[in-house]
Formats: sequence, C-alpha cells, structure tokens
Amino acid sequence: MPRTILHADMDAFYAAIEQRDDPALRGRPVIVGGIGRRGVVSTASYEAREFGVHSAMPGAEAHRRCPDGVFVPPRMDVYAAVSSQVFRVFEQVTPLVEPLSLDEAFLDVTGSRALFGDGRAIAEKIKREVRDVTGLCVSIGVAANKYVAKVASDLDKPDGLVVVEPGREVEFLAPLPTKRLWGAGKVMQRKLHGLGLDTIGDVQALTPERLVELLGEHAGQHFWNLAHALDDRHVVAERGPKSVSHECTFEHDLESVDQCHAILLDLCERVGRRLRRAGLRGRVVKLKLRFPPFETLSRQKTFDDATDDDLRIYRAAVELFDNAHGGRPVRLLGVGVAQFADESAPVQQDLFAKPEPDKKSADVLRAMDAIRDRFGEGSIRHGSTD
Repeated sequence: MPRTILHADMDAFYAAIEQRDDPALRGRPVIVGGIGRRGVVSTASYEAREFGVHSAMPGAEAHRRCPDGVFVPPRMDVYAAVSSQVFRVFEQVTPLVEPLSLDEAFLDVTGSRALFGDGRAIAEKIKREVRDVTGLCVSIGVAANKYVAKVASDLDKPDGLVVVEPGREVEFLAPLPTKRLWGAGKVMQRKLHGLGLDTIGDVQALTPERLVELLGEHAGQHFWNLAHALDDRHVVAERGPKSVSHECTFEHDLESVDQCHAILLDLCERVGRRLRRAGLRGRVVKLKLRFPPFETLSRQKTFDDATDDDLRIYRAAVELFDNAHGGRPVRLLGVGVAQFADESAPVQQDLFAKPEPDKKSADVLRAMDAIRDRFGEGSIRHGSTD
C-alpha cells in the first residue's frame, strides 16, 4: 500500500504574522529583517517578492530593489509561539511529524486515512484548522514520498494544495524544470542546461548509465533516482531541539580580539541560560565565525560529559575562536551547544574532584538567572573568565 506523505509549508510565515498583527501592513511589501548595514532578509511577503526580494538577501540589496518596502525587525518569540500552534494542529492528525523549521514539516498520514480520509481530505482539514487557529495560510503537497510532496507543496503558493496520485509521480515531474531536482544548484543547473537537459523529463529520458557518464557516479545516480520519483526515506518524528544557539552580525567588523572575546562571553551566557531554562545539557560546543565578505567557518569541541555552564562553554568557544581567527576582521560570531544528554543522566565528575565547587557553580548560575529574570539580560555578568 502506498504511503501518504504531506509536506506542509507556511506561506511567507514571518511576514504573514506581521501583516496579521498589524492591519496597516496588509497588501504592502513587508520585509522581515534586512535592517542595518549588515542585515539579512529573513522573510519577504509576496508583495515584496514581486520586486525580487527573497530570504537570505542582504538588506542593502532588498532596499535597492524595493525602496518602498516596510522593513520590520524579527519577533522570534512570537513566531515560535505561532509555530507551536501550527504543529499542534499537525500532531492532532498524526504523531509522525518531522519538523524542518518553524514553518515547515513532513507528515506521514498513512495510518490516519481510516480516521480522516484520503490525503486530500487530510490536507484540507489541516489547512482549515491552521487558518482557524492562527489566521494564516499553509500550502500542502500530498504524494507517496517526501521528495514529490515537497515539490508539490511549492507549485501553487500561496494557500496551495497539490495532490500527486500514486503511480503518476513520473508524469507529474516530467514538465518541471531541473531546478526542482534536490541538489541541483546554479552550477549544476548550468551544466544540465549545457547538456540539453532543461526539464526533469529530459533527465528521465536518459539511462542511469548515461547520466552517470555525464555527471559522475554520485550526482548521476542521485538525479536519475529523483527524476523517477524514487525516494524511500521515512518521516522521522523528532522531539525537542537539536541545539541551542545565539549569533550576532556586526554593523562594523570587529578588529580587536578582546572585543570578540567579550561578545563570545555574552553569547555563551545567553546560550547557558536557555539551556538551564529548558533543562538541557550538551556535550558539543559549536563556534560560527564569519570574515568579510562572506567566508564562514564552523568549528566544534566535544566534552566527555554534558554541561550547561556558561564559563565552560565560553572557554571552549574562546579556544575554538583563537585557533581559527588568524587576526582577521570578524563580521559574525555565533555559539551553539548540541548533542544533548538525557536530563536525568548523571554528570561525570573527576575521580578525585570534590563535588562542592560544582554545586557552588550551579548555585551561582541559578542566582544569576534569577537576577536576569527580574532585571533584564544585561543586569549581571561573569566578572572573571580565567
């Protein structure tokens, strides 16, 4: 029996929330983010997209393309709250929900058909309930596998619903451009065009051996499989966050190592506080470092045991930074903690260490958290980082 997979994607999610909450923004080109010299667009409303504005575009370029656009700062706490409402609707239909971001997910509703009807009926139910709960639109693709469902959800935005019946996947894909193939970036698209492969149907017409000959073993087999709608990946329900992180892009490049260390301390304090608030401890500290114009490095360090201690995270981040910095100006810094331990798992202690200092450290961190809760994020800082 074919599976029934849904790909649900909220339409211009952040911008739609801003337009919902402020009626004066409805019908106007709304751009979330892109503020300041180094700002980057998070989301653009469909009105702004008509001017060529899109996510990840530098704010300066968005201003140039859409000078009358309304630029608003992101409100991530609001977006996260609305996302929780949306995912509760998903989870009322099936427990097999695989989040991809705040506004996007795969759902396996194969086991829900006896209760709610076929894939189209389930998608229509989700669209109605998301609109009722949030006032927002979601586009949904329905198919027998993830890849085809993902392609389908993007074809009739906004507020779209595209159903690909089992057995018609190859026919559905054939007229679409090769940019719809996962992994076909601009370089690959130019290569495919140079080979006369402009549509997925053109790729379907080749044997896998010929495609491997033209593109190499990995890419050739990958694109042949996708063109023939071969995708057996399962929807994997995920619980809880994979990482906790903070990052900061600077109006002016940071030249001083001391400045960078100070920013790292602030980021690590914020990450540590969020970890403790969520009852999480992680074994991996990650550093994100960007140099001008857009060179980005990622480094990480793994602990033997999990931690939520600001200073321990900070010392690891500084070590990673000092090894990667090389004296260059810094445009962006980010710190994250991942690979969470079970909340009830014991923290490994040194065989000969006394437990009292660790207890005192935890008490200090809890006291600092309480002060920040009452007086604000910058009300208290670590006085020593040695």
